[in-house]
Amino acid sequence: MRLRLEKTNSHPRNTGFTLVEILVAFGIFALVSSGVIYGYVQINRMSEWSAISLAAQSYASQGAEQVRAADWRPHDYPAATGYGTMDEMPAPYSATTNYILDIPIKGNPASNDFAFFVTNTVTITKLSDNPPLRQIRSDAAWTFYLTGKKYTNTVILLRAPDQ
Repeated sequence: MRLRLEKTNSHPRNTGFTLVEILVAFGIFALVSSGVIYGYVQINRMSEWSAISLAAQSYASQGAEQVRAADWRPHDYPAATGYGTMDEMPAPYSATTNYILDIPIKGNPASNDFAFFVTNTVTITKLSDNPPLRQIRSDAAWTFYLTGKKYTNTVILLRAPDQ
């Protein structure tokens, strides 16, 4: 068996890409690059929103758990309310506290334009006397600094005495 190899001149001397082909390739590259960058920006925004929301949820849980830990013994005698008595969580009751969100931040939190504040409002309401039952509601209101939109994280607990 013999194999013949011959050199053929099938390609012309002026080979390469035309200007139109190069411009189309750059256009496709620009579209793909802008999509990747836009996706990265959106993922970064979503992760920041999640971090702030989780920090606000932590403050809402903290407010509810502080009230839940209060002493409440409605069957003791004599009846008294306030700190160090048998009813440290009188109903109705409402308190509001401002906090700085517990997230990694850059800048001075003492400045007036600082956007990482959360307002925690704890409300206690009496649901029934027999059986004694109270509702503890903790709302953490915060603003997402990139959009300026306001959000609220809420924790609601029902509590019976001596729990």
